[in-house]
Amino acid sequence: MTIRRTLATAVAAAVTTPVLLLSAAPAFADAKPPAQTQQKPSIAELELAAAAAKVAYDDAVAAEDAALDALKALGADTHPLVVAHKAAKAAAADAATAKAAADQAVVDAQALLDGLPETATEAERTAAETALTEAEGAAVTAGEAKSAADVTYAEAGDAWSDARIAAARLIGEAQEVTRQALADLTAADEALARAKKEAEEDKEDEECESVPEARLTTVITGLPTTVVAGTKVDFNLRVTNGTDRTMDEVLPFAYVHATDGSGLDSIDDLVRVQWSSGSSSTWKTVDNKHYIDAISPLKAGAHVDVKMRLTVDASAPAGNGVTFVAGDYVNDDGTCGGNPDLEGYEFMIAAAGSKPGRTDDAKPGKTRPNTSDINTQTGTSASPVSGTLAATGASSATSRLALASGAAVAVGAGAMFAVRRRRAGAHV
Repeated sequence: MTIRRTLATAVAAAVTTPVLLLSAAPAFADAKPPAQTQQKPSIAELELAAAAAKVAYDDAVAAEDAALDALKALGADTHPLVVAHKAAKAAAADAATAKAAADQAVVDAQALLDGLPETATEAERTAAETALTEAEGAAVTAGEAKSAADVTYAEAGDAWSDARIAAARLIGEAQEVTRQALADLTAADEALARAKKEAEEDKEDEECESVPEARLTTVITGLPTTVVAGTKVDFNLRVTNGTDRTMDEVLPFAYVHATDGSGLDSIDDLVRVQWSSGSSSTWKTVDNKHYIDAISPLKAGAHVDVKMRLTVDASAPAGNGVTFVAGDYVNDDGTCGGNPDLEGYEFMIAAAGSKPGRTDDAKPGKTRPNTSDINTQTGTSASPVSGTLAATGASSATSRLALASGAAVAVGAGAMFAVRRRRAGAHV
């Protein structure tokens, strides 16, 4: 857990309930929320879960492949249902041919009987009548055979069609199972990856030799003491390495907190702090860990100026604000840390449309006593810039910063800000 990770939450809460949070400072120092009682699964348990999810996914894929193969097989000439359907079709065709022949025999026998001359003998007439009767009987039998063959053909067709529909349904069900199994596998793999990453970060935290460094200073200039809602103001953040050695990576920290005039209700969602590097005209919002891009490296005695911008939403009520800045560092040799003090620059928020007139620049106020002997303005006479803002965004090194005093500093900063405002009865 880094020094600044819990800082923003701690400050915001301390402004509204300083007494409560000051009494709970050890909880913040441990960086463990009191309500967090559920034990996280171990990496071994997550590995077992991921392995089980992989087996379930492989089984689902195999079942889907089997369903596809079953449907494909139903189209093969050798499939029993296909063979039966073809045989029934041929039998129905033969029965139809036999029925047609039998019907024609009846027609012929009738014609023969009707064509007998008046001189035909009784025996000849009897023979013709017998032939007609036999032909008609054969036609009836052929018709019944044809009907039976047609039924068999229809049933064979239905059986084949039903099998294909069932196979297609099984494919759909198997595909749904596969999709769910893949989602479960992906979730299990992601959970395992997160756990491993957190474990690696924890390991890095343990390996990081944290050394506080008061000579790594952050100074704001150009931030007015009054900001009108609905406007934005530009100011400068100077980060100075006042030590006699190069810092391989410096991470400037910036956090703005604001309340209404009572000092009780936070309006943090209506204020925003941004930054821009070098000659770039693109403004970036400070990330959710309140760091801007790393300065890599920052030589001994050198400084870097970062263009900053504070925006107050037009809907913000009149109130009070404070911009906290600090600096952390990480070196290639495994050491890390930062300035144990937070610089807090207080400003007032005037209602939208107000004309505050001329305002002075906000002045810094330390959040920790007993450090007045440290000159935080060393950046004003520091050497030329030697570091550059990293182009790749916030550094992964933020996970290795671990200053135990960070939470307490944050709570104290917020508490003093709230108490000072309330005692003064500040209203704008």
